[in-house]
Amino acid sequence: MAKNPRRDSLVWGFILIIIGLVFLLDTLDVEVWDSVARLWPLALILWGAWKLYFGIKERNETVKTPKPGQE
Repeated sequence: MAKNPRRDSLVWGFILIIIGLVFLLDTLDVEVWDSVARLWPLALILWGAWKLYFGIKERNETVKTPKPGQE
């Protein structure tokens, strides 16, 4: 499974933005940790759906692309 560096950098960019927002809101005395504590499994579900979607998409693209010499 070949990795797409652009997609990986976008994912890490979103993760860093979210972590930064959580700490910023905590610094501004906004109670965000209660929500994070309750909703962290949602991050796992979204991550799994993301991996599943792109895994199926990549597999379909490799099936549709004919291999050299098998035209």
